[in-house]
Amino acid sequence: MELIDLLTLMGVLMAAFACMLALVIVFQFLRRALRGVPHIVKNSVPKVKKIEPKPKERNKMANDKDVAREGTTFNDVFMFMIAVPLVLLWVGFAGFVIHSGLGDAAVLENIEAYTTLIAILGGPALLIIKDALDVWKQEQSEKTAFYKVKAQSVIDYNDAAQKQAQMIESKAQEHEHKQKK
Repeated sequence: MELIDLLTLMGVLMAAFACMLALVIVFQFLRRALRGVPHIVKNSVPKVKKIEPKPKERNKMANDKDVAREGTTFNDVFMFMIAVPLVLLWVGFAGFVIHSGLGDAAVLENIEAYTTLIAILGGPALLIIKDALDVWKQEQSEKTAFYKVKAQSVIDYNDAAQKQAQMIESKAQEHEHKQKK
């Protein structure tokens, strides 16, 4: 198999992957956009929401899974569906050109064309990767800040509960002393 045929095959596979990714993104967008629209779904009757009383603040702190859900975000999907394959394609193609160039003189004759192709792939790949990493880094710093606030609120809650327990015990002792007099 010639190098050109292999490059054509890689191009077709990447185009198919891009089409599949575009369909997944459009499907997810439509699913989120149509969520809660009853006239599109057949024979659906709008549901009446029950009004529930708001939980107490103390219960909110105790229920960790409602406060922060660790789920897969769009940025995580973006990193693994676009950035990772692009980097792998870029590095893989560069490695393939180097490997082929060591054993095939025809590749060395056309090395300028291959390095241009590597540069064309590398330019957008680096920009996309940099932006994706910046967004991911920001998301991670927001999670870190959330956990710092959460930890401080737990510390404050425990401190207040301990002070309250000490105050109750102190009042009980005072009351006991008054009763003995």
